[in-house]
Amino acid sequence: MIATFSRLRKQGILGMNRRNAHFIMPWNPRKNYPLVDDKVLTKKLAQEAGLAVPELFGVIDTNHKLKGLESLLGGLESFVIKPSRGSGGNGILVAESRRNELFFRHDGSVLDMNQIRYHTANILSGMYSLGAVMDKAMIEYKVRFDPIFRRVSFQGVPDIRIIVFRGVPVMSMLRLPTKQSSGRANLHQGAIGMGIHICKGVTLNAMCRNRPITHHPDTAAPLDSFQIPGWNEILLNAAKSREIVGLDYLGVDIVLDEDLGPMVLEFNARPGLAIQLANGCGLRPRLEKVQNRGDLPAEPEKRVQLAKQLFAHEGPESAPG
Repeated sequence: MIATFSRLRKQGILGMNRRNAHFIMPWNPRKNYPLVDDKVLTKKLAQEAGLAVPELFGVIDTNHKLKGLESLLGGLESFVIKPSRGSGGNGILVAESRRNELFFRHDGSVLDMNQIRYHTANILSGMYSLGAVMDKAMIEYKVRFDPIFRRVSFQGVPDIRIIVFRGVPVMSMLRLPTKQSSGRANLHQGAIGMGIHICKGVTLNAMCRNRPITHHPDTAAPLDSFQIPGWNEILLNAAKSREIVGLDYLGVDIVLDEDLGPMVLEFNARPGLAIQLANGCGLRPRLEKVQNRGDLPAEPEKRVQLAKQLFAHEGPESAPG
């Protein structure tokens, strides 16, 4: 056990206790957590800052408003309903298409209004929320992911997670849905994580369930290196998060829409640590480089340039051994 701990420490692996004690607690004011824990509020703040987000069609925040759900969905061919205070992808309902009064999931199963209304009522009750508190249901635009991901994604929308510290992007990964993850881009549910070179926007290693893989388990497509489109814009959107929510240690989730380009999906004040496995190197040395810089540029554009200077040679091949 001691030998394992020593090896991980040499590799720069950041553990949960150190993450919480050295980066989340000292750098993230508790008073700002509601700005990221409430996705309706997060979306509003991101829009005010000029960031693109999936369009919000409506919010159901009381059982009385459930009566208007059918009217709200009346003109929509596809949509996503999700809890405002949910986590881990729980409680998200996706309608891919419509035929008359029926909606269809990605697997072809049918959703009628009674099922949609019942799911929305469960969201309001707090079934999927942090702390099981009463919640709001968001109805928003369903992203049509960029075609570059078509061969490496299974029935869902891939997203990009970027860890941002003091407004500097420090590590990133691409999360790819699988059959096991039920089409969701959540690693703990069985999605694939692919590291992304933070400076170049090129994908690196791939892992699933904490094990390295070389091919997508459902499409059999090789998970080889490819360039993420619009990488500079993605990094800039992530760097702007510091000013938007006032948190210095943050996970920023971004999706790439086929027509609308990069859109901010949500912020996370407690991002997981599996991103290190996807990148094949530890997060701690990168965080310490930023921590030791003293004053940092006020402009997000300059912080992106700083990230490219600091981490130009970072990657699995350069991880300490």
